[in-house]
Amino acid sequence: MDRTDSRPSRLPRIIAGAVALVLVAGLGVVIVARAQQWGPFAPDPQRHNPLAERPQFAEPGNTAEQAAQQAAAAGDSASAELFGRLAQVPQGIWLTPEEFPAGQVGDHVRGLAEAADEAGDVPVLVVYGIPDRDCTGGFSAGGLAADEYGPWVGEIAEAAGSGDSAVVVLEPDALASAIDCDSRAERVELLADAVDRLRDAGVTTYVDGGHSSWISPADLAPLLEEVGIADVRGFATNVSNFQTDEDEVAYAESLVELLGGDVHYVIDRSRNGNGASGEEWCNPPGRAFGITPGYVDDDTRLDAYLWVKPPGESDGECNGGPAAGTFWPARATELARAADW
Repeated sequence: MDRTDSRPSRLPRIIAGAVALVLVAGLGVVIVARAQQWGPFAPDPQRHNPLAERPQFAEPGNTAEQAAQQAAAAGDSASAELFGRLAQVPQGIWLTPEEFPAGQVGDHVRGLAEAADEAGDVPVLVVYGIPDRDCTGGFSAGGLAADEYGPWVGEIAEAAGSGDSAVVVLEPDALASAIDCDSRAERVELLADAVDRLRDAGVTTYVDGGHSSWISPADLAPLLEEVGIADVRGFATNVSNFQTDEDEVAYAESLVELLGGDVHYVIDRSRNGNGASGEEWCNPPGRAFGITPGYVDDDTRLDAYLWVKPPGESDGECNGGPAAGTFWPARATELARAADW
């Protein structure tokens, strides 16, 4: 008598069960990844506003903090308190090839990204190394050779992109001064390459767009289009200048319209508390700190107000100032008092 087991094999059921478990597990991973915005579910850094999601980062050991420590050591408690408060306000972190050359800038930026991630903040980095930089003013003259610029920006982009979130303001004054400095073709080419590098690294990018008292939106819009503004978050205005928020919003909104409406912008209000002083831009007297920075949630294209220019730092050797970028205690105190700090 044939005693072969005629019951159906359990193997297909086992396989089916295993497949079901894999599918369930996979679905769970997808759900978690979507919720945590990992991998392919991560938001496009050019299509969302990281400044609305995280506080802005105040760099430890910035020039205001150093000034506070020096004032404390000298027994000047009032200045130490003032500069200490100033140090805690998030401000732009400027990257120049003179201070952070190729081969060093990446490690510096990577350290900033790690510190910002640990704090849960977003750093605002200011890339400032274009050839013939500050060609209209001269106090911040310098920059890289054309063939050195792209790799230097690429090193910054890779390091900034290693963090959870970073914002770059790209090359203050570079486009607005390109026509006056007869460098339009070179600057457009270099900035377009920089835009590509920053975009590919996943760094939220705002190309500098001058300010309302300098260049007309109609003249600047074509330059922004040529460098690829449509591929990044948008543009920045009023960097290191003094124009009022109202004037800058009007100027920026005109630019937005000329650019097709699908770009965003940020405004530097670090020293615009008393508005501008005519055409004078280099350490003009009578100015004041602006309102402290923060993101904007008003259904406009304005992402945030920033302090891109650290307001305690000099514009250059004019009106009694030290070298550009040097903390100037007397000036910082004057700006603070004028703003009723």
